[in-house]
Amino acid sequence: MAGAVMVLPVLTGCTGFFPPLDNSGGTTTTGNQVYVLNQTTKSLGEFVIGTATLTAVSGSPVVLAAQPLAEVVTPNDAFVYVAAQGSISLYLINSDGSLSAPSTGAVQNAVTAASLAVSPDGQWLIALDSFTQQLDIYQINSSTGALTAQANSPAIYSLANGAGTWQPSMVRVSPDGTLIFAALGTAGDAVFTFNTSTGLAAQSQSLVNVNASTGDYGLTVDPKTAYLYIARSGTSGGVAVYSIGTSGALNSVTGSPFAAGSGTVSVVLDTTGTYVYAANRTDGTISGYTIAAGTTLAALKLTPLSGSPYASGISVQSVGIDRTGKYLLAAAVGGSADLTMYSFDITTPGKLDPSTSIATDTDPAGAIAVALTH
Repeated sequence: MAGAVMVLPVLTGCTGFFPPLDNSGGTTTTGNQVYVLNQTTKSLGEFVIGTATLTAVSGSPVVLAAQPLAEVVTPNDAFVYVAAQGSISLYLINSDGSLSAPSTGAVQNAVTAASLAVSPDGQWLIALDSFTQQLDIYQINSSTGALTAQANSPAIYSLANGAGTWQPSMVRVSPDGTLIFAALGTAGDAVFTFNTSTGLAAQSQSLVNVNASTGDYGLTVDPKTAYLYIARSGTSGGVAVYSIGTSGALNSVTGSPFAAGSGTVSVVLDTTGTYVYAANRTDGTISGYTIAAGTTLAALKLTPLSGSPYASGISVQSVGIDRTGKYLLAAAVGGSADLTMYSFDITTPGKLDPSTSIATDTDPAGAIAVALTH
């Protein structure tokens, strides 16, 4: 399995129901934490989310051995996996939210991954390989977090004859655990069926961008696995929405993509599935929408929220919702600020109000991704 270069890594928090796992090797936290990858300083910032506050955990940030690309927190909040140039590393989440490496060492393997995801049951880590057109799938030891390659991994995927270039950017598992979606930049997207009992994935569909200046970089799936939301940049950019059919068949809803700011690279739903937010890297804003269901699957619409788009950090590129559903967190690779936290307006539903912000390391930190506890 080969190493690679990074293209717009983005990570968001998780939503939906996840069963608890045994974790005798780590301490499952009950806290509300956000972990921020800093690419410039090669570090991982650790922060506790309070009432409109962000507080650095003792020992934050963790110094990383290589330039980080992506991260993910397991559903039981026991482990954090970090993808970097030439490695996927494991960190244990302690009761105070701090991170520590296993006694056997953090590095699990020598894969370079552009994005990471964990299945809703917490059994499988899926890595979107940065060089080779494949998914690297690993079984997670529920006690230690150690990774074992799935017997038939990797799952190879193909690209239809589109106009774009293969740019691995994000991988996501559907909340029901049956599908995997991969965003591939200007090459479009790939869809896989997934068996959480065996860890087997098989490609079922390709979604091709016919314009070489259109790229798909961020993904999220609604709690019912009924719709896929795509952060799309370039020509006809914005938030693209597709209904999800049998075996992951995707069908565009009427009016998609919905207009956003410039350079849309990350997208997240709130915990109620009522609102969707998209980070616009080029203009440093976050677009917000109300989700309005229609009489048919294709009739779903996104309506811009009051005040949208909202100002954020320079080159904002990753957004996530905290475990309480009260705050949205945004990381900006260009800083000013590195990490911004927004609350939801009490009088205008869905509207974002800036709550606080914080530096995630010595600036310029290059904050590229957020991952949150569940």
